[in-house]
Amino acid sequence: MAAYEPKNILITGAAGFIASHVANRLVRNYPQYKIVVLDKLDYCSNLKNLNPSKPSPNFKFVKGDIASADLVNYLLITESIDTIMHFAAQTHVDNSFGNSFEFTKNNIYGTHVLLEACKVTGQIRRFIHVSTDEVYGETDEDAVRYFLDDQKLKRLGWAERTPWEEGLKKTIEWYTNNPDYWGDVTGALLPHPRMLMTPGVERHNWTEEINSLSSSPAEANESSTTAPADTINSTSSAPQKPSYKFLIYGRTGWIGGLLGKICEKQGIPYEYGKGRLEERSQLQQDIRNVKPTHVFNAAGVTGRPNVDWCESHKQDTIRTNVVGTLNLADVCREEGLLMINYATGCIFEYDAKHPEGSGIGFKEEDTPNFTGSFYSKTKAMVEELLKEYDNVCTLRVRMPISSDLCNPRNFITKIARYDKVVNIPNSMTILDELLPISIEMAKRDCRGIWNFTNPGVVSHNEILEMYKKYINPDFKWTNFTLEEQAKVIVAPRSNNELDASKLKAEFPELLSIKDSLIKYVFEPNRKVPAH
Repeated sequence: MAAYEPKNILITGAAGFIASHVANRLVRNYPQYKIVVLDKLDYCSNLKNLNPSKPSPNFKFVKGDIASADLVNYLLITESIDTIMHFAAQTHVDNSFGNSFEFTKNNIYGTHVLLEACKVTGQIRRFIHVSTDEVYGETDEDAVRYFLDDQKLKRLGWAERTPWEEGLKKTIEWYTNNPDYWGDVTGALLPHPRMLMTPGVERHNWTEEINSLSSSPAEANESSTTAPADTINSTSSAPQKPSYKFLIYGRTGWIGGLLGKICEKQGIPYEYGKGRLEERSQLQQDIRNVKPTHVFNAAGVTGRPNVDWCESHKQDTIRTNVVGTLNLADVCREEGLLMINYATGCIFEYDAKHPEGSGIGFKEEDTPNFTGSFYSKTKAMVEELLKEYDNVCTLRVRMPISSDLCNPRNFITKIARYDKVVNIPNSMTILDELLPISIEMAKRDCRGIWNFTNPGVVSHNEILEMYKKYINPDFKWTNFTLEEQAKVIVAPRSNNELDASKLKAEFPELLSIKDSLIKYVFEPNRKVPAH
């Protein structure tokens, strides 16, 4: 093995007894090395063990779990890690009898995540795995020894200098031909779905690679061309789909409730968060209990019956819309989770560069310019702060509409009940079309800010004309000006057009606002016979 000088070393389980001594010694004796230490701080570790290293400029502590593929890949890439010293493990053998899952998750899966990260990033020069001698000991004469000695490796087909690809293939073949030895281990060979979520890491067909290792090229070609139809359609031969589990906040809200129904329809396991966004410990407990792959935040204060409420309840609005949202984003980042955050596009208003009726919409990178309501101020504030979190996907929702015309939060329901309405074109969000897209965005690992509206604009009068055409031909309404509206509301309202070209490029099938209104809202609710 060629000699090399390590520059950036990652030490896992560094707050444990042995690893902390190694970390402290490296920090002290090798100031030219950058030492990044990773530990989730459970019963096996104590942060005080690293006190000698804390003041050192070449020391960095990260609290996190090696089982989080997102976090591991992120650290390897951003810290330019070239060497890993892997100490992290669940210890105290007696604990494994009552909590075997945690031991499997950390000692086996966690190590697997680290090795896969080494392979994916391609930058690790040396991986030092500190294991144990406790795989040896007294056993009954007929008992199976669960460790691999040299003879066992030779029976598997390994030689002293066997390349890992060939050795892995031989190992898979051996276990396939001897299924009773360990049981079905094929699932352990596939990475966790979150492995595919790392920014900058190319998507990879892991199932195809494993299958190619476990069969010869001729066998692979034969199976792909001559397999009978019933085999092709069987679940055992089909590529394994990533498994998802969603944690949703905002159960009692309109969007949060709809998300649960969509998950049920798509067969995606989900649970609603029980913790309050302002209570960090409760959010952490939710994540420990649910073990989600993604988190959706549809919780927030919009005010009842409308945003005017926020003008007299500013502290409550800040507590949820700013502090709570940031709290959840921070906890999710700590746990290596993507957070889909349903925000608002009511942070802009028409101006000289984006005049009403021009078709020039505000883009994702534009700076919010509407400060008329306190609600919008808090939303603009938290959006700016969330830019610092690379694990957040911010969706700017505007004037949401759904096919449920009885829901009081529905924009159509609102204006159909008003005595007078203004008539201004606006970007709007058709939830029936866009909420399923938000779930697909989570699966695609979309991040950053997105204008989450249908392309184009529609005015109040145009919507009410459709309402009259499809729902109630006798419906009538009266318009009034913004100046007249200002006399009956506390806070001004945002009116704008958002540029949805980024979303349209990602989802070309996305309908324009008027087409979406007809397809998803008015046609399903039609009461007036079509001519």
